[in-house]
Amino acid sequence: MLIDKKKCVSCGACLHYCPVGAIKFEKGVYYINQDICVECGVCIRSNACKVGAIYQPELRWPRVLRSVFSDPLLVHPQTDVPGRGTEEVKTNDVTHRFKRGEFGIIIEVGRPGVGTYLEDVEKIAKALAVHNVEFEPKNPVTYLLDIKTGEFKDPAVKKERVLSAIIEFKIKEEDFPKIAETLKEVSKKIDTVISVGIATVCKDGEIPLATVKEAGLTPRINGKINLGLGLAWSYK
Repeated sequence: MLIDKKKCVSCGACLHYCPVGAIKFEKGVYYINQDICVECGVCIRSNACKVGAIYQPELRWPRVLRSVFSDPLLVHPQTDVPGRGTEEVKTNDVTHRFKRGEFGIIIEVGRPGVGTYLEDVEKIAKALAVHNVEFEPKNPVTYLLDIKTGEFKDPAVKKERVLSAIIEFKIKEEDFPKIAETLKEVSKKIDTVISVGIATVCKDGEIPLATVKEAGLTPRINGKINLGLGLAWSYK
């Protein structure tokens, strides 16, 4: 995103709409810090600027990644997935992405208001790849990775900044403690926040919390339970 200095009237109406604080004011002029901007489009869609001074230039590779990871209205061209991950894991009763005894892990790196550089995403992916996790193939982050090493196939993408990115993969339930320990260690090396989600199929009505607690983590009490209605609908 850019601000046309010839059109800008320095009213400041746009300032508080940027979710990552990329709009700056200096020497009587408003501008957008290009390193911080994640190309989410919020400043334009807010219609805060009444003189049309904010605009988006043509985005080229790899900067275009900022937009497709940060603008929820866009679809990733390589995966046909909107937003930052695949379909929500609560659709597992239809998609069967994981079965009993397996954990589907969702790691969101960064958050709106915080953001992250993709190099932090790579640090996590590299640490996970050591354990031979099964990365979700239709995930936009996976598309960028060498799934054997967890490194980006194009090193240039590491310097791009996004609102957040989601790493998705599948493991055996018994492997979760070592994955949790890996995440704890790598979290010390990144400069953003991470959120960890777990999806699994309940066994005989029991939610497998013991495995999570053994890993030293405390599950949130507001976890979601899907009753399988999606499966019934899929057979209609």
